[in-house]
Amino acid sequence: MIWRPVLQFFAGLVLAVGLLSGAATAQQSSGQNTGLSGIPIDLPTLLPSPSDAGSIDEVELPGKPAAILSGKSSWDDGFKTIFDSFKKIAEELKKAGIKPSGRPLAVFLETDDSNFSFQAMVPIDKAPNGTTSLTPDIRFGVTVSGKSIRFTHKAPYDDIDNTYEAITAYLDAKGITVKDAFVEEYASDPSGPGDESLAINIYVQPK
Repeated sequence: MIWRPVLQFFAGLVLAVGLLSGAATAQQSSGQNTGLSGIPIDLPTLLPSPSDAGSIDEVELPGKPAAILSGKSSWDDGFKTIFDSFKKIAEELKKAGIKPSGRPLAVFLETDDSNFSFQAMVPIDKAPNGTTSLTPDIRFGVTVSGKSIRFTHKAPYDDIDNTYEAITAYLDAKGITVKDAFVEEYASDPSGPGDESLAINIYVQPK
């Protein structure tokens, strides 16, 4: 993916969210304070989150150990596929006795009009010694690191298109060229499309 088609991607993301947000009903694991992702909701984000919606910050992302599951999806199934991936990682970490240490992330790698590929990541303190994978599908790796620009979305999914329009306008106005992949960090789990408390940190990395 190159940055030029990102407007198409943003439009696809908004469409996917609109179509699939009805599936985003709250789920509670027995005895656990978790949301749709299956990850405990009180875990920290990669960096302290800004207090204001729409905040733009230049930050240095730390590379954190993580359990990683690669996936592909159509736009129509995108929201469900991503959160199912988080839940799958959470379940396998629990079986292995490994606790998540941060909020889940989705790294978007390639997109077209119909589909996208991504990596679902759940930060952990460290991978078991001498182990490179958790299951045949889930490997251990490191989250995206380095200089980044963080944008925030603190509003219902219904309003996320405004955030992506602002990102595009900001990058165009500043003449900033960014790397192909970008990152969404789910600082909270949505209970539905109208959840006013939804918070997502969106990271792009200048070239």
